[in-house]
Amino acid sequence: MARTERSHGTRAPLSKQRVVTTAVALAQRHGVVPTMRALAGELGAGAMTLYHYVPNKDVLLDEMIDVVFAEIEPPTTDVDWQTAMRRRAHSTRAALNRHRWAVGLMESRTTPGPASLRLHNAVLGCLREAGFPIELTIQAYSVQDAYIYGFALQEKSIPFETAAESAAVAEEQYREYAELAGERQLGDLADEFPYLAEVVAGHVATHGYDFAEAFEFGLDLILDALEQRRVTS
Repeated sequence: MARTERSHGTRAPLSKQRVVTTAVALAQRHGVVPTMRALAGELGAGAMTLYHYVPNKDVLLDEMIDVVFAEIEPPTTDVDWQTAMRRRAHSTRAALNRHRWAVGLMESRTTPGPASLRLHNAVLGCLREAGFPIELTIQAYSVQDAYIYGFALQEKSIPFETAAESAAVAEEQYREYAELAGERQLGDLADEFPYLAEVVAGHVATHGYDFAEAFEFGLDLILDALEQRRVTS
């Protein structure tokens, strides 16, 4: 008798939701979108069986990305627009920190799912209801997403997560810079690269770099500038 999930009774029956949920869990675990073969192995099913639920990997990725969009808090119109946008920005950053495999893929789908459509509509609606003209609404949405997604990409790539870790990395980098400077006979690093030494060794190595603080700083700049454009448009 062929081995099946039902015969062993240890797994829930396959369904589209289970396939997608498992794919997202694998992506979180390994940091990349799983292959259909890897997903089939995790589910204990044949690869061809999966195509009954997701006809190809593009469809699977559409569904996975929509799971991430569903975790983002849509902005509402019961608070001021800046508060709503700030909540959406923080929620997006948090979702992308949970799903780092999705960084760079969020706006790549040509067939967005219902959660994506709801979120995009809510952002546009919040801006329009706040009085942004349609052209400024489009630009306001674009610049916020560029910042949020770009910050998430940087956060994904930099080799530390906390201010304490960043200080340790900065100290090690400065030591490596100094060694390299000696090998190349560049002289004292602080003399050759004074601003690099000031920032890396003088500040980051001592105080660290806080992602949350940096994110808030940039977000403040964007939202304040957009408010100025809103009231003068």
